[in-house]
Amino acid sequence: MYVLSGKTSSILKENQYSVVFARDMSECLTNVNQEITNCLLTNKVSDRTYFNKEFKLFDKSLQLEKNNITEVGEDKLASDIETGFIEYRDSVLRLVNSSISAVKVLNLQNKFYNLYHELILLSQMNEKAAEVKTNDAKMTAKNASLQMTIVGTICFLIAFVFTFSFASYFKERFFQLYNGIKEIASNNYGHRLYFKGKDEFYEISLLFNEMAEKLSENNQKMPLTIQTGSEKVNSIKDIQELKAVLNRIKNIEEQAEKLISKFEKKEI
Repeated sequence: MYVLSGKTSSILKENQYSVVFARDMSECLTNVNQEITNCLLTNKVSDRTYFNKEFKLFDKSLQLEKNNITEVGEDKLASDIETGFIEYRDSVLRLVNSSISAVKVLNLQNKFYNLYHELILLSQMNEKAAEVKTNDAKMTAKNASLQMTIVGTICFLIAFVFTFSFASYFKERFFQLYNGIKEIASNNYGHRLYFKGKDEFYEISLLFNEMAEKLSENNQKMPLTIQTGSEKVNSIKDIQELKAVLNRIKNIEEQAEKLISKFEKKEI
């Protein structure tokens, strides 16, 4: 957006400059025409210095315009203006060196109007171009803003789905582990956990199933009478191993809760 704004501003400035150059040339041309008319009506002696100054200003703006061509056909129009200006300037200077008559002034008026009309065309061309480019820039900016909104929405949805899925992933496995522990505590040693993947939950499920298998075997071997000393030792060992598994499950649960908390903070 920033690059687009910079390029648009640069292009519009070029068109605005051409409008200013056309205006300045029109002003110089009008001043010359008015001075000639005043000299004719008042029999005033024309001031060659004044005309040279105005023509110099006109030529300066014309050269700036020739170096600021931006539109199709503008170079030809600038060339026609230059040709018309040279012809008009030479006619005025010749008139200044001779007596001013109505016929000569009328002839200059025709050249004046032709040149003035070309300057108006130059100004209108750049004003229209600036308007079109401004509308195009607004449309482009609108489309870019819409695209950014769509991309932002998609990113938000992806992050939301990922966070929800991530949380659901751990929640589901914790629930299965919790139920598994309850089943073992209820002496259901035939209960097993089946996790897909190769993460720590999968490793825990293998340990859990191994412990459950040992408890099931010991339970089947254990007589209905009072257990012997060695059997008690094995049972205590199995219980300790199960406690170790439970402690590992608790550590994983704490780590998972921290990860979920981080994702929720990022989402906010």
